[in-house]
Amino acid sequence: MIKTIDLNSDLGESFGQWRMGNDEEILGIVSSANVACGFHAGDPVGILQTLKSAQKNNVAIGAHVSYPDLAGFGRRKMDIASHELTADVIYQIGALQGLAVAAGVRVSYVKPHGALYNTIANDEYQGLAVIEGIRVIDPNLVLVGLAGSKILKLAQERGLKTIAEAFADRAYTSQGELVSRRETGSVLHDADLVAQRMLQLVTEGGIESIDGKFTPIQADSICVHGDSPGALEMAKQVKIVLQQAGITIRTFIHP
Repeated sequence: MIKTIDLNSDLGESFGQWRMGNDEEILGIVSSANVACGFHAGDPVGILQTLKSAQKNNVAIGAHVSYPDLAGFGRRKMDIASHELTADVIYQIGALQGLAVAAGVRVSYVKPHGALYNTIANDEYQGLAVIEGIRVIDPNLVLVGLAGSKILKLAQERGLKTIAEAFADRAYTSQGELVSRRETGSVLHDADLVAQRMLQLVTEGGIESIDGKFTPIQADSICVHGDSPGALEMAKQVKIVLQQAGITIRTFIHP
């Protein structure tokens, strides 16, 4: 059977005069787009343009929900009451859904961003709040989370479909966790190295950790961060190497 994998990227993150990434070109490469909802990045005009570009490229749309943290780009952990976090998730998904209707696309999944993504990977308190927000607005939305994390099982137990994700441009510990961005070597920049690591992930079911150990990681989707230096080149190289190996790039969202 032909192997398939989803390629996704965090997009729609420009804000006013501040430009982030190259959405137009990335959307010609990836199969799914995690679109900012205005809490960590993104403004309505830019988000709408990204959604229209995604529609032209037949790319699946996900709500990239975050803590309310524009100043910190959503990378600061916040202690938020459950009912507030649930409302924040509902608000962000709803806003993106409205813009998606105008762009002729639909929001099919949810992928939390930054500190929220990392926190709910193992924090049941905030994880349940996010799950509740998704369930009440649309229980058919798929939750994308870190491969091997507790949030995936928690969501499945509450009726949500889930997708396990790996990161092309991030280093992993031998426990299968992301190396903190505060540590040297946590973010990878060599496009060829990144592509070979993702080929190993898909064909062997794991990658080499930061301390040189083979670490099993079962993932259905690969993320290349849209705000990383050289993101476009990395995305291109990952796609080329995977396709040359006979691997089909296809979104996990089915018509």
